[in-house]
Amino acid sequence: MFGLGMQELIVIFVIALLVFGPKKLPDLARSLGRGMAEFKRASDELKEGLSTELAEEEEKAGAVAEQKTQAAEAETLPTVGQEETPKGKHETRNV
Repeated sequence: MFGLGMQELIVIFVIALLVFGPKKLPDLARSLGRGMAEFKRASDELKEGLSTELAEEEEKAGAVAEQKTQAAEAETLPTVGQEETPKGKHETRNV
């Protein structure tokens, strides 16, 4: 946990006990636990929101790329009943 060994944690606990006293220490630990839980909850919500937004952006980008591909294909392929002339213009042929 944060690179601290058991001896360091014991020293920190003893110092906190001396500074805050035995009556206030449980309240302090409870408040610290609640704060950490709320921080974790907020960070999870942020991660979920960002991943949802990222997925939506990727979906939009995929749709735009698909539309561009379809538009490019439509420009290069002549329509039914039309034949390309040597000048690159389309000419209607009666069948």
